[in-house]
Amino acid sequence: VQLVESGGGLVQPGGSLRLSCTASGLTFETHTMGWFRQAPGKEREGVSCLSRRGDKTWYADSVEGRFTISRDNAKNTLYLQMNSLEVDDTAVYYCAATPNLGTWCYSSQYEYDHWGQGTQVTVSP
Repeated sequence: VQLVESGGGLVQPGGSLRLSCTASGLTFETHTMGWFRQAPGKEREGVSCLSRRGDKTWYADSVEGRFTISRDNAKNTLYLQMNSLEVDDTAVYYCAATPNLGTWCYSSQYEYDHWGQGTQVTVSP
């Protein structure tokens, strides 16, 4: 299984970025997907998750209303559209996958079996 994130970079506060995570080696449509992030000196935290069919989502309070998670099962790709970025959004962002035939998604990192290598997002004036 391989998860490859892309789309990170340097952006000013108020700007936008779109992260992508392309999966291979798994049956994408049977997996719940999630985005997590880890800032320097902090523990990894959940950002958002999405059910296998894309009909159930969860967002951390800190990103609710600014970030949007989505997936394209035909392309084996997960997305995270990040708008109105803040300095506190600076972190390495990871995508994660776990098999789940249910209709929900997991906000806890401990539920996920597969992880990408991460992509750096830096929000700075």
